[in-house]
Amino acid sequence: MEVFNKFSRLSTLHRFSLFVAILLFSSSVLLGQQAQPTPTPSSTPEIINNDDDRPINVKTDLVTLTLTVTDVYGRYVSGLSKNAFSVTDNGQEQEITYFSDTDAPVSLGILFDVSDSMSGEKIRKARKALERFINTSHPMDEYFLIAFNSRAQLLLDRTRDGEAVLQKLTLVQPKNNTALYDACYLGVERVTRGTHQKKAMLIISDGQDNSSRYNFNEVRRLMKESDVVTYAVGIMDGADSGSMMGMQGQAFLDELTSVTGGKSFYPQTDVEMDEIFERIALELRHQYSIGYTPKNFEPDGKWHKLKVKVKPPRGLPRLTVRSREGYYATPTTTFR
Repeated sequence: MEVFNKFSRLSTLHRFSLFVAILLFSSSVLLGQQAQPTPTPSSTPEIINNDDDRPINVKTDLVTLTLTVTDVYGRYVSGLSKNAFSVTDNGQEQEITYFSDTDAPVSLGILFDVSDSMSGEKIRKARKALERFINTSHPMDEYFLIAFNSRAQLLLDRTRDGEAVLQKLTLVQPKNNTALYDACYLGVERVTRGTHQKKAMLIISDGQDNSSRYNFNEVRRLMKESDVVTYAVGIMDGADSGSMMGMQGQAFLDELTSVTGGKSFYPQTDVEMDEIFERIALELRHQYSIGYTPKNFEPDGKWHKLKVKVKPPRGLPRLTVRSREGYYATPTTTFR
C-alpha cells in the first residue's frame, strides 16, 4: 500500500511537470509570434496625376520627318509606298523603319498677329481666311491659339473647337507693337505638348518684329531643333512689300518656314488669300510621316544635314519632296 501511494504521488508529480512544460512551450510560441512585426495592409496606391505642363525627357535616337510631295503642277501626291523614299543623314543612307501616309490629325499652333500694323482690312481678311482653313482641316485637329502684339499670349490651349478659335479672335482689337519671335517660342513650346504625332504652326502676320525678347537667330535655332512644320501667311499691302521693314519681315518668314519643311505665302487678293489658307489645310492632310534610327548615333549636339529623295512610280513625272533640313543630335524631349 505504501509503495502504491509513492507511485501515485510520483505519477501526479510527472503529470504536473508535463503540464508545466506544455504551458511554458505554448507561452514561448505566443511570445515568439508577438515579437514578429504584425503585417499591416498596404495602403491604396497613390494615383499620380501627371501635370500636362510637366516635360518628360525621353532619350531616343529616332528621327521623324514630315514630308510633302508634289508634282510639277504643285498638286499633292498620295499613295506612294515606303520604297519610293530614301533618306541620307550627313551623306549616309538610312533604313526607314517607320512609315505612314494616313490622313492623320495634327496639333496646330495658330499664331495670330494683333499688333497695330494689322489693323483695318488686314485683320478682317485674315480672320475670314482662317475660317476657310479651319473648315478644310481634319475634324480631329487640336488648336493652340496665340495672339501677339507687344507680348505673346495664349488665348486657347488645346481645343478641337474651331468655332471657339474664330470667336476668340473677334474679341481682339489690334494695338501696340509686334513680338513675333516671342510668339514663335511660345508656339513651339505649346505645340510640342500636343496629343497628336504631327505638329505644325501657322503664322499669320506681316513678319515685322519690334518687341521680342528673343532674336532671329534664337528663333531659327529653336525651329531647327523642333519637328514642327511651320507655315506663314504674310498679310502685307503695297506699302509693306516695298518697304525695308516689309522685306525684312518676308525674309524672316521665308527662312523660318523653309528650315522646318513648311512654306510661306504672300497673297495679293482676298480670293488668293482664301485659296492659300485652304491649300495649307489640304497639305497638312496629304503628308507622309517617316522615321529612322541613325547609324552610329552619338548625342553630341552636332547638326546633321538631311536629304530626302522621292522616286516617282513608273509613268509619273518628276516629283518634289519637302521636309526639314536637318536636326541637332541631342536626346529628344517630349511633352505630355
